[in-house]
Amino acid sequence: MAYHLPLKRERLRTASVILSLIFTLFISEGLDARQNQQTAVQKHCLWEVETPTHKVFLMGSLHLLKSDAYPLAPEINAAYNVSPKVVFETDLGAMQDPAVLNQMLAMGQYPEGQSLLQNISGDLRMALQKRMTDLGLPMEQFVRFRPWFLAVTLATIEFQRLGYSPDNGLDVHYYDRARSDGKEIGFFEPIDYQLDLLGNMSANDQKAFLGQTLKDLEIAAEMADDMMRYWQKGQVDKLYSLLFKSFEDYPEMENRLLLQRNQDWVKKIVAVPEVGQVYLGKVKSIVQFGAFVEILPNKDGLLHISEIEWRKIRSVDEVLKEGQEIEVKLIDIDPKTGKLKLSRKILLPKPPRPEGEEKQNPGTNK
Repeated sequence: MAYHLPLKRERLRTASVILSLIFTLFISEGLDARQNQQTAVQKHCLWEVETPTHKVFLMGSLHLLKSDAYPLAPEINAAYNVSPKVVFETDLGAMQDPAVLNQMLAMGQYPEGQSLLQNISGDLRMALQKRMTDLGLPMEQFVRFRPWFLAVTLATIEFQRLGYSPDNGLDVHYYDRARSDGKEIGFFEPIDYQLDLLGNMSANDQKAFLGQTLKDLEIAAEMADDMMRYWQKGQVDKLYSLLFKSFEDYPEMENRLLLQRNQDWVKKIVAVPEVGQVYLGKVKSIVQFGAFVEILPNKDGLLHISEIEWRKIRSVDEVLKEGQEIEVKLIDIDPKTGKLKLSRKILLPKPPRPEGEEKQNPGTNK
């Protein structure tokens, strides 16, 4: 009988990356700082960054948790409750698309006639065979897996065996809540980018990735509960030491999977739309009354049909198509909702009035 892979909501990470901190962003705009005052200071992996007009909560999230990690601290839920928008690492909805799972499977397997055992040898093969024996998994059912995909699979199996599940992860928890509550949802990276991070690693990097995972799994049981306890208590120094220790021998992998991506995320977090600025945006969707245009990462605005051109148009798709890049000007931000109002026509030359439409002078028949 074939082994069923637990891929439903897998985040395409190995052990170290599964346990690594990512940021679920709760974004609040125009909120009084006193709304989040606490009578007693208690540490969490929750940070607050505030300007005179904006507030961003940064929540260090773990992709896999035990069910007894809930309920969460009141301060975390309070930050979520006052935030109109929640931004995640990637598109969790796309992760459940069968087409994405099929794409991942295609990237994660060798072509017919090739196998994992043909591409690894020595200590790595011995370590892999030992781990497969310990887990009670038949090696022959995994020989088509590329090293990166096998690493993800083994990490998932091991942590689920220890009681940690992606369905209990903080990102899934708040994604489900945000959808139910009708909050605006964004993400830092498209799913194709995440697949590329692992699927297009070089052969040597994939072997190193698998080797690192096998080492991490040897201590997974003893480190897992420590990891969750440090996270719950906000003991950042201990958490950092625990999670990043396995990257000490793999600086290039650390940069590829963590450091560079974190730097890219920071750039997206600090970008704030400004009224009067002109942006090169991308048409994300078209509706009857206009189009939604992304002017900054995870920041969309409404381009009303009346603001597309000076002439009257009957339908948006006369002029615009989804995916099209256009220049727009941010003309207003709603002070209550933070919604962005855009104009395209304001950047176009205003046509002269057609002859015969000039206003007549009062008191004349001309």
